[in-house]
Parts: sequence; C-alpha cells; structure tokens
Amino acid sequence: MTVDAAHENARRRVAELPIWARPVEPEPLGGGISNRNFLVDDGKRKVVARVGGDKIVHGVLRASEHAASRAAHAAGVSPAVVHSAPDVLVLDFVEGTTLKPEDVRDPRYLDRLVDIVRRCHRDIPKHLRGPAAMFWVFHVLRDYAHTLREGGSSHTSRLPDLIARAERLEQAVGPIDVVFGHNDLLAANFIDDGQRLWLFDWEYSGFNSPLFDLGGLASNSEFPPELADELLARYFGRAPDDGLHLRAAAMTAASLLRETMWSMVSEIHSELAFDYSAYTAENLARFETAYGHYLTLDRS
Repeated sequence: MTVDAAHENARRRVAELPIWARPVEPEPLGGGISNRNFLVDDGKRKVVARVGGDKIVHGVLRASEHAASRAAHAAGVSPAVVHSAPDVLVLDFVEGTTLKPEDVRDPRYLDRLVDIVRRCHRDIPKHLRGPAAMFWVFHVLRDYAHTLREGGSSHTSRLPDLIARAERLEQAVGPIDVVFGHNDLLAANFIDDGQRLWLFDWEYSGFNSPLFDLGGLASNSEFPPELADELLARYFGRAPDDGLHLRAAAMTAASLLRETMWSMVSEIHSELAFDYSAYTAENLARFETAYGHYLTLDRS
C-alpha cells in the first residue's frame, strides 16, 4: 500500500466512526512519526483521532495504550478518552502550544515538568485497570536487535557493539525503583494550554525506573549538564550524589540508544513518510556523546 493510500484509508476510518453528531472531514495533523493523527470537529466538540494498530516490532499494544490513556486522564495529566477501538483512539482536543525542545530546556518550565512527570509516576497506577505492561529499555534493545537481524537491516553490523554497550549500561543502572513511566518524553508530547501542562501519547507507557523518563526528558530536549542535574535534584528532592549521577547517565545513554534503534527498526517497517535514516544518524551521534559522558563517570 502506498503512503497516500494508507493515509486515505486512515482518514476514511476516522470519518466513518459511529460517534459523530454530523458528517465530518478529518483534518490531518502534522508532526507525528508513529501514527496518523487527525483533528475532527463535528459541531459539538473538537477531538484528535489517532489511527494505528498494534505494532509488535515496537512492543506497542493498543489495549495497553488505551488503558493508560484513561488512567492518565483520571490522574489529571491527559485529556479524556472520547472513543477507542482496536485501531483508533479519540481524545478531547486541547487548545494550546505544543512544546519544542527549547521550551523544555527553559528553566521556567522545570517545576511544571517535574510535577507532571511525578504525577504520571505516582498517580496513574491508582487508576490503571487490567493487565499492566513493563517497559524495560534493555529488553527493548535486545528485541530490536533480533528484529533488525531478521529484517536484513543495513545496521546489522553495528549490533554486536551496540548490544555490548547496552549490557554495560544495564549493569550500571543496577536495582531500580518501579514507577509508571510514560517512556517517550519528547517535547512534542507536552502541550501548554496557558494554565497547565498536558501529557499525551501513552503507546510506550508501562512500569519502569523513574530514571528512564528523567533521562529521556533531558536527552530528547538536549539539556545542558547543569539543567539535567537540576532536574534530578528537583525530582528526588536532593542534590544527586556520584551514584545517582552514574545511574542517570547510564539510563540517559540507554534512552538515546533506544531512540536510535527505534528509528533503525522504523526504517524497515514504517509506512509513514518520514526520513528515518536521518533520524537514526542524528540519534546515534547523540548516543555516542551520552555514552562518552557515562564512561567519564564509570570508575568500575
């Protein structure tokens, strides 16, 4: 199926949902690199419809995403779920500004970001129903390596080195506290409505170490070292010691390796019109920098 045909099928799928007060013309929303998203106004309300089925190569199960979305709304961090089906999730539309990395790096946002991440970690489990996923980045990386080998990826020759480094990072992270993680804290998954922040996109959510979200938040928006330290200090309520610095640096590097290998897998499996090869190269370079920083802290 061509990209255009897949997009038209997704648009038609949204238009034919049995929830509209009148016939609708879904409008494509740009910016997504995982799903097809549409804005819909049926005269009664504005909503966003996300179209995409299970993505086993990425460990994405829509039933888990939809359950997390409902729990996130109950916890006050995400908009209401209007409708869900196995391949469609419809959410209330939030009027606001989608954050960019430079916004996330603005120290004036830091307390609000820490607050919403902490509420994600602590409050969503109080409302979550049904089977619960665990997102362990090092399992994800090993599974991606299998997928890349099986798919004949052009990156196959890199995999032994990348997985060896992932194993070293896993040892450095050590035992973890377990919270409910978002696990994909890109700047574009936050919206500021002028009064508060909202957090979207729960397809990779699951129980995890808080360090993965903190490392992902810092790495995805390219925090300078002093801001990354301040993020840790405000989340944990204390200045990071050497041990926390090391574990956080290891998980930050792992978060960038996951983004790199996610993109490698998307190069051979995604039908979306996006330059995954360039995204892979960008994140691989950033992983190398983060891994180098981790090595400066690891005295083992």
